[in-house]
Amino acid sequence: MLKRSFLIAGLAFTALTACKSVPQSATSTQENVLNNIEVNGKLYAAVFQQNAAEYQALCAQAFNIATLQLDRILTEQHNKPLAIVTDIDETFLDNSPYAVQMAREGKSYDQATWTEWTSKGEAIPLLGSLEFFNYAKSKGVEVFYITNRNQNDKPGTMKNLVKYNYPYADEAHVIVRTAESSKEARRQKLSETHEIVMLLGDNLSDFSTAFDKKTQEERSQNVKSNQELFGKKFIVLPNTGYGDWEAALFQYRKDLTKEDKDKIYNKSVKGFK
Repeated sequence: MLKRSFLIAGLAFTALTACKSVPQSATSTQENVLNNIEVNGKLYAAVFQQNAAEYQALCAQAFNIATLQLDRILTEQHNKPLAIVTDIDETFLDNSPYAVQMAREGKSYDQATWTEWTSKGEAIPLLGSLEFFNYAKSKGVEVFYITNRNQNDKPGTMKNLVKYNYPYADEAHVIVRTAESSKEARRQKLSETHEIVMLLGDNLSDFSTAFDKKTQEERSQNVKSNQELFGKKFIVLPNTGYGDWEAALFQYRKDLTKEDKDKIYNKSVKGFK
């Protein structure tokens, strides 16, 4: 009987102690846990990119629309040779394996590992891209690859384009970043000799300076102001993994910790009660 009393008393004390400690533990966890949304989010984006037939459909849709618009453009009068300007990464080449590898290492991006990846020349084509760019070439429209890959990335980039028989895979048409990240100067230089009739990209800055280093509100407003150009001159490919949409969220700051980013991600979305 005495043993039973001690047992009951012990259980009661344990339960009381547990009840008192749970709220404190929960509060501490909520305040201090690192969800690492950036890394985990990029991994989840890669899961979608590599597995969703819907993603393939979105890519096919973009290049189908581009083909229809090019046919319309070709019925018009032009005074210069025609050019299509396209970004590379997540516009027609799939770099999700890089995102996966970085996430598995608890990272998101750094230049050294990125160049290691691009040097392999193994990014695969997005559905419909190869057919569209070769169709443009068959119609006498030159394709210029204006990319923010840098000079160190260029050999691997050329290898990648040649591997899959993309047209115009040469020094004159693959234009990498040498100075500022804005592509406007490179577009303007091309406009001296060609008429740019279409631009393709996964990032709004691939299209116009109206989107360079702008706030979230400015980016949204400028999309509305240029609404009639999307699906005509501007062809957008989906990219949930990275881009200026994310940089704008961080106000283009590069000194944020993972904890800082977690807080910003959480504050940027709404739930329900």
